Amino acid sequence: TMGRKKIQITRIMDERNRQVTFTKRKFGLMKKAYELSVLCDCEIALIIFNSSNKLFQYASTDMDKVLLKYTEYNEPHESRTNSDIVEMDACLDHSLMTQQRARDFVSNLACSPKWSSRLIIFVYVCVCVCVCVCVCECVCVCVCVCVVLATY
Repeated sequence: TMGRKKIQITRIMDERNRQVTFTKRKFGLMKKAYELSVLCDCEIALIIFNSSNKLFQYASTDMDKVLLKYTEYNEPHESRTNSDIVEMDACLDHSLMTQQRARDFVSNLACSPKWSSRLIIFVYVCVCVCVCVCVCECVCVCVCVCVVLATY
């Protein structure tokens, strides 16, 4: 089966396509919010204003209670904007490319003529993923590759 291709996230210029996409993705977002609230036993409130300033809302419980809880919350907490998501997505893309390069490296090493004269019992690749919080407070995924070759 073919995987879905990652689309570039930019404003949809065609009004009709934009409206259809909004409706579908709004439903998908609300469904994901419902699933997250049930699976993880958390309270969720979504507030959406479309381009015509029409309000759409979803709350896992009572919206007013969740919003009151939000306004009274004084502790430090995670807060994200569009630019944060773009930055985190770029870090994730970089991490995935690094992992693919590591797999390609091991594959090429195992098939290279230099190693063909020897029996490679196994090629063990350990991809360690660690999540780091950078100075700019974005979360970056770092990949470390360890290759162990055993021959005889």
